[in-house]
Amino acid sequence: MISVSARRYQTHALAAASLVPADWPLAEHSRMVHSFGTRWHVQQLGSGPLLLLIHGTAASTHSFRDLIPLLTTDFEVLAIDLPGHGYSSRLPDGDMSLPALARGIAGLLETLDASPRFIAGHSAGAAIALRLALNADKTVAAVTGLNAALLPFGGMFARVFSPLANFFASTWLMPQLLSRRAANRRAVERVIRGTGSVLDADGIELYQSLFRRETHLEAVLAMMAAWDLAPLNHDLSKLDSRLLLVTGGRDRAVDPAEADRIASRLVQAEVVRLEHCGHLAHEEAPREVARLIREYCLRPKKDHDAPD
Repeated sequence: MISVSARRYQTHALAAASLVPADWPLAEHSRMVHSFGTRWHVQQLGSGPLLLLIHGTAASTHSFRDLIPLLTTDFEVLAIDLPGHGYSSRLPDGDMSLPALARGIAGLLETLDASPRFIAGHSAGAAIALRLALNADKTVAAVTGLNAALLPFGGMFARVFSPLANFFASTWLMPQLLSRRAANRRAVERVIRGTGSVLDADGIELYQSLFRRETHLEAVLAMMAAWDLAPLNHDLSKLDSRLLLVTGGRDRAVDPAEADRIASRLVQAEVVRLEHCGHLAHEEAPREVARLIREYCLRPKKDHDAPD
């Protein structure tokens, strides 16, 4: 006789098979989890302490395609598509702000009865990882920020960017126009090249398939419009978790110096720069990034580290 939990897992796996293409990276580990009104696409594999992976704006679980297999001998890895991204649905109220996304993920973890020991997030995903750690009451031992976008925009850029992002997010035609633009492979290549990273043909094709999805682009624009890092920066001094910031020397999306500024404020923070990488360091150099995550998360705690 098949248990209720096994039947539920099979149902979720079948649902994933109907939504996630068979050739999507690690699709055999995909399943759909319904939590508090949101359908989440998750991939879970490996054994060991639980490591939660959170991608950045405009990406999905695919961005960890080469990193995950390198981590599964040391960790149970849980990778998720953020609401509206990839194959996850939006949160019921459509809120794409940092606090809302963190609450949504916390609800998903509750549904899964999962408590990550470690969290790694890329770009904006690193901000979500830190918010989760701050809310987790010291249960997250270490956070790894990959090309972490943690500092608020300042000056003229902030005054222009936020209204522009809000305008695009509220214009129903914009996702349609952008998705049509993504049909041009060279346009997608220019976007990736603009981050300072170099991906192979398969990597470009995966981003192109995402950018062709209007629902994905709607979520991206809504997230950009709602993003506010000031409250997180105010709370960083309360962080108990250890923090590793991995930067790319060629990152054109986030100034690598931001990591140094964050680390100067937190005694438990460390910075490692991969000089040959751009903003998508975890896709360009998965072996190096996997090694850094493994060594940092599993090393013995130092005296100056945050308490576990």
